[in-house]
Amino acid sequence: MQLLKDKVALVTGGSRGIGKGICLKLAEHGATVVFTYVSSEEAANAVLQELKDLGVSARAVRSDATKLNEAEKLVEDILAEFGALHIVVNNAGITRDNLLMRMREEDWDAVIDTNLKSVFNITKAVQRTMLKQREGSIVNISSVVGVEGNAGQANYAASKAGIIGFSKSIAKELGSRNIRCNVVAPGFIETEMTAALDQAVVDGWKATIPLKRAGTPEDVANTVLFLASDLSTYVTGQVIPVCGGMLI
Repeated sequence: MQLLKDKVALVTGGSRGIGKGICLKLAEHGATVVFTYVSSEEAANAVLQELKDLGVSARAVRSDATKLNEAEKLVEDILAEFGALHIVVNNAGITRDNLLMRMREEDWDAVIDTNLKSVFNITKAVQRTMLKQREGSIVNISSVVGVEGNAGQANYAASKAGIIGFSKSIAKELGSRNIRCNVVAPGFIETEMTAALDQAVVDGWKATIPLKRAGTPEDVANTVLFLASDLSTYVTGQVIPVCGGMLI
């Protein structure tokens, strides 16, 4: 059953990890998928080919969502080519971890710009289109760290907590036009980034998780699919943790 047939979706930061998993899941359910990347064209092209192999239309666009003019151009180009934009997944994110006493101003700014300002930029750029359509689902990727904080991640936690407050506000602003805005808060998810961690650190994380395992990008993508599709037409302004019970 294709839950997203005839839908057009935009995923920021879709060339690896959770973003890649989201792109593939949306495509499996029939969506046209446009995803952005900033650095690796090779990785982006590999994901693009996987999407096309699923039989859907897909585009990979080098675009920096921290810049409002690039976000606006991205949305304009999607509308020019596909005529609509029904689903937006704000996934792009980075970390620059350090204790506050050692955190540089540029590391604070980079994380806030990439993780939080980008959500403002993309959402602002797509708002007018969704208002005209009287339809849209915005899914913003936060983190359990945005809910409970974490030592050494003040910048990351602030950005991810900001996404939650932003999303609840947008859900209230746009709900009357049938536009929904929800948040997914992943916990410890196995990606290329976590693969570089020391195994003792990984085992320590897993020991704190009631399900006793790390999550996968597909675990997150399944929840995004629910929120992007008509399965969740009466769900907005919510934060759904995908964390194996870490937040119990």
